Amino acid sequence: MSSRSNRPETRTSTVNNPVIPGFHPDPSICRVGEDYYLACSSFEYFPGVPLFHSRDLVHWTQIGNALDRPSQLRLPLDSRSSGGIYAPTLRHHDGRFWLIVTNVSADGNLLVTATDPAGPWSDPVWLPGVHGIDPDLAWDEDGTCWCTVAGVSQVRLDPYTGETLGPARSLWSGMPGAKAPEAPHLYRIGDYWYLLIAEGGTERCHAVAIARARTSGGPFEPCPDNPILTHRGTDHPVQNTGHADLVQAPDGSWWMVLLGVRPGGGTPGWHVLGRETFLAPVTWVDDWPVVGELSLQAPAPPWPLQPGPVPPVRDDFDLNELAPQWVSLRHRPAEDCTTKERPGWLTLRARGASLDHTDVTFVGRRQQHQSCRVRTLVDVGEGHGGLAVRLDEQHHYDIEVASGEVQVRARIGPLSTVVASRQVPPGRVILRIEVTAVETLHDARTGPDTVSIGIEEPDGTFAELASLDGKYLSTEVAGGFTGRVFGMYASTGTVHFDWFDYEPLDR
Repeated sequence: MSSRSNRPETRTSTVNNPVIPGFHPDPSICRVGEDYYLACSSFEYFPGVPLFHSRDLVHWTQIGNALDRPSQLRLPLDSRSSGGIYAPTLRHHDGRFWLIVTNVSADGNLLVTATDPAGPWSDPVWLPGVHGIDPDLAWDEDGTCWCTVAGVSQVRLDPYTGETLGPARSLWSGMPGAKAPEAPHLYRIGDYWYLLIAEGGTERCHAVAIARARTSGGPFEPCPDNPILTHRGTDHPVQNTGHADLVQAPDGSWWMVLLGVRPGGGTPGWHVLGRETFLAPVTWVDDWPVVGELSLQAPAPPWPLQPGPVPPVRDDFDLNELAPQWVSLRHRPAEDCTTKERPGWLTLRARGASLDHTDVTFVGRRQQHQSCRVRTLVDVGEGHGGLAVRLDEQHHYDIEVASGEVQVRARIGPLSTVVASRQVPPGRVILRIEVTAVETLHDARTGPDTVSIGIEEPDGTFAELASLDGKYLSTEVAGGFTGRVFGMYASTGTVHFDWFDYEPLDR
């Protein structure tokens, strides 16, 4: 681990956006004292709902996952990619953290609680009477709990039992003609109740809109300046802006977290890291929120920044449990994934025969930088396995070791092919993937990055076996709601991994 301290940094005028890079969409935030906590969607990955902590709104450290046990998160093996866990809301009320979320692949809406957001979180309270995705929680002055869902409708909820109390009522569903009113968040601020929503769909027309009312149930008056945030129809480097949440800092200032993407390359622009979490300042004019500048270099908050430890490049798998940033596909049976069998190694036992299968044994982490290097030392023994960059079952690049040979495979939609191969001596092999963002467009079809795949020679030099266009592992090609994940996998037998490196190369 890094020895970097948590001492406040010198004030700077700007900070880097996104504040949580990589596939971390649908952010929901709350503050307790001087501490901020944030949750994101996780879709088909297990464990689900990553949780982050910050002291300054800029530097975030993952402290756990809210849904980290099979009793909390059931993702059947036939769950589609970009199914699973959608859009949590995280709140702190009456001395407890509350997290409400939708599992679209199995059990519908559920609610978990914790006294410590790092966990453990409770077993779920199931919400069969709550119909709709993107559920929100808000409490009235008398303690009444309201659950609001995409659409937008609201129902009174007993959060302890999951019982709905009375019929659902329709609220305000955004601007006329705007599709997909979703991601509702309800707040009491000053003299008004505010209903913040996303609209326009989560693609290029994504937007944030707001309305207000004197009571939690309306009637709601739309803001005359709606949408209060959108980048549609612009050439701004941050696109698809929406699905926002508001938080007030201890100094009284207001801030918004939201999702956005960073398209690269030519036309139509491809984003590969998924939807990321951005930060923007908010001021109030005539009791309406006004969103300030949202850019890759954002205005810094007016307080000393407090960076956490720098993430280490290498995970040596020396701990009994995997760190919270590691995810698997749909589940992670202990008998198929362990650091205890061979001390200091990650051992994977094959289930599915390849990354084309939904039940493949896979352990990965999100790509968080537009240029980066990933390496792992693998000992396949009599098995087959390797290293991959994955978007879904139909879009991934892999390098696999088997029977004295390494092969680079590309799966793009219905097409799957071996693009390169090479003989290697028996024993351990270092596999390597490098992603390099494209800076110069050759023509309108130029992809956002290049994915170079190969092995390391004994002297450390990179023996590149294939260089592939990264646009085929983008949301614009594959569809869906996720981003790239680098990971290790086993396709036959038992495969061991000594370490895994993730190194940013962004300048």
